Amino acid sequence: MESHFKQLILVLQGQAPGEAERAFSDLVETMMRSRKIGRPPRGQPLTGIYKEICDRIHQQLTQALQDCLDQSLLDTDPNWGYKLRAQATKDALTDPLLKGLALEAQGQPNPSPLRQHALLQLVEAIRASGRLAHPHRAKFSSSFYDLLYEEAVNRTLVYVCQKIDTYDPERGQAQKFMNWVNFRLDRMVIECRRQFSDRHTQELPNLNDLERLSQPEPTSTLAKDVQDYIATDRDDVFKSTHIRKRPDASFQAIALARFADQSWEEISTQFDIKIPTLSSFFQRCCDKFSDQFRELL
Repeated sequence: MESHFKQLILVLQGQAPGEAERAFSDLVETMMRSRKIGRPPRGQPLTGIYKEICDRIHQQLTQALQDCLDQSLLDTDPNWGYKLRAQATKDALTDPLLKGLALEAQGQPNPSPLRQHALLQLVEAIRASGRLAHPHRAKFSSSFYDLLYEEAVNRTLVYVCQKIDTYDPERGQAQKFMNWVNFRLDRMVIECRRQFSDRHTQELPNLNDLERLSQPEPTSTLAKDVQDYIATDRDDVFKSTHIRKRPDASFQAIALARFADQSWEEISTQFDIKIPTLSSFFQRCCDKFSDQFRELL
């Protein structure tokens, strides 16, 4: 897709006579072809709610590309195209369309490939819609909330898949599907926070509680000791432990970034790695090196 995408953008930028209109249409179809949402089950025609979503994304993407063309904002970078399509998808996914996917899942036998497909489409659509709330955000620092929120979202989406038959489209004054999802998300954030709070203080040396470790009491040097220990890394174990095929994204680099009060979002941007991947790797390392950290007590 990427090479063809660049060629089409260059044609549009050059405004070659007779080619621009055809290239524009081809560009829209090329970008739509690799979409994740609004796709029918394998071997099935594009109909029903899947066609509604596909048509809506197509409409939004066409308008977005036309606006960029009119303002000379087209870019040959494929990442620009992915971001534009993501924004068009977000704009397209209204609550009625999300509700339509939920009802489609409810209407399929359980278990069945058709229900599984509908649920996978629903989960993708919920994430892409930008309609997930951020409850209780003001109660926590941004770095801690990122971890808490991602876990709560994952649990909420699992709940949606497992309990989709309990969703009542007629319930509530607004009768919005995302009200049902966000109500569960609110409870999941509280539940995840409670689980974090239940951890024993002795777990601090293995960095499980990032908030308290990065902001120690004035009378304690534990956090500073751990930070120095990781930075010194006499045996190079922290530096050599890294995300697969990314030696720059080592446990040492990520841990020191956290000690420098960088948020998970900032670290994610720095390494161009998704937050769940970073936090999962970080937690595994904390467990792996826990015995070494306890020796600092």
